[in-house]
Amino acid sequence: MQSVMSPQSAAATQKPLVYIVDDEASVRRALGALLRAEGWLVEAFATTQEFLDFAKPQAPSCLILDVHLPGVSGLTFHAQMHEAGLYMPVLIVTGYGDMEMCAKAMRAGALNFFPKPFRNQDIVAGVAEALASDAKRLSAEREVAPLRADYASLTQREQQVMAYVVAGLLNKQIAFELNLSEITVKIYRGQVMRKMKARSVPDLVRKAQALDLQLPEHASR
Repeated sequence: MQSVMSPQSAAATQKPLVYIVDDEASVRRALGALLRAEGWLVEAFATTQEFLDFAKPQAPSCLILDVHLPGVSGLTFHAQMHEAGLYMPVLIVTGYGDMEMCAKAMRAGALNFFPKPFRNQDIVAGVAEALASDAKRLSAEREVAPLRADYASLTQREQQVMAYVVAGLLNKQIAFELNLSEITVKIYRGQVMRKMKARSVPDLVRKAQALDLQLPEHASR
């Protein structure tokens, strides 16, 4: 593994960080030199497991991922990244690329695809785009973090009531759905509005949309 900076120092600077996973040492060295020259931090790994084991700072990041790797292939690993809690943009590279592989990578959510040998300017431009995209994602996550904390403070019953309120049900309908009295629903509803700091039902709806909450599918109307 080639490491140019500890995760602690990277976290302190919050500078953009580019990860490389490629089993060819020469490729890791060349890409690392190219990207460091652009002012980015670089962490390079020979395997996906080494990448997973690395403590990742909360900084704008992207992953340059080779397709042909020992053990788990790059495409398989890419498909599993969300399960591992990794949401950074991915740039796929391969020495054996074809249109079918390119299409598969893009359908799986890769930001871009570069067959080897690739042009330096293409990689630099792709990384710049990926880091800008991840910076926006992290900014959005920071903005919604207090809202997630408010939602987490709700009890399970309060979360259920909130979902039905956002879905547009009246108190008596919510009472029927949850087998509660209408007065009990009113109490829960008030607690939801207070804990979510919602000024009105439309405001609560906007907060639910920001949280991407799943609403009841078979609620009575």
